[in-house]
Amino acid sequence: MNETNPEERGDERTAGRQGREPVFNLPGSVILAIALCVGIHLIRAYLLTPDQDLALLIRTAFIPIRYSGQYDFDLYAYTSPITYSLLHGSFTHLFVNMVWLAAFGSPLANRLGGFRFSLFWIVSAVAAAGLHYSLHSMDQAPLVGASGAIAGMMGAAARFGFIIDRSSGRAAFSGAPLPISVVLRSRTVMTFLIVWLVVNFVTGIVGFAPGVSDRIAWEAHVGGFLIGFFGIQFFDRRSDRLAA
Repeated sequence: MNETNPEERGDERTAGRQGREPVFNLPGSVILAIALCVGIHLIRAYLLTPDQDLALLIRTAFIPIRYSGQYDFDLYAYTSPITYSLLHGSFTHLFVNMVWLAAFGSPLANRLGGFRFSLFWIVSAVAAAGLHYSLHSMDQAPLVGASGAIAGMMGAAARFGFIIDRSSGRAAFSGAPLPISVVLRSRTVMTFLIVWLVVNFVTGIVGFAPGVSDRIAWEAHVGGFLIGFFGIQFFDRRSDRLAA
């Protein structure tokens, strides 16, 4: 019978632990974002009265007509292009966004770090609201949801060619952002972009599914995506980043 040295067995156990990634391994900034979105929605759904919830929406959702010149600007007019991204229209809306946030936000947050990731969220959310406003400037319907910011993360992921490095034990987008000319020649990236645009357009017209009243503000998604796709290099902290 072969005997194994105790030190060798210890080395094997250590190597095994290092080689296995935990099932739940989200960066702190993504956990915080999910906690805020979920917590706010639970408060709206179970603690606020309908009148209180309406008052909250008026103050924190992005309402295009607020900027038409017919209303005085207040503090909420400046903050709602950001705060709307923490609100959601339903549990279905919330669940879908949180899944995509975990998938695309985690490798981006590990790449950028918490502060730059938060700044990226804010800029993408503002860009998404901006494009939505440019097409619906007199709309009274409130825009809510993290989708615009998450679309920015998808745009950033496309610039990395969806390549992820797990060597450090934390999944992060790898290498420098690819030149746009290279991205546009990538079959993987272009297939994703086409499918993403079609899904956004279709769900924007018919909703998530039959019987579900949520609608997708696909124009806002495009605004966020463009910021992530063309602007990721301005947020990247790596020294190996390249200009597009």
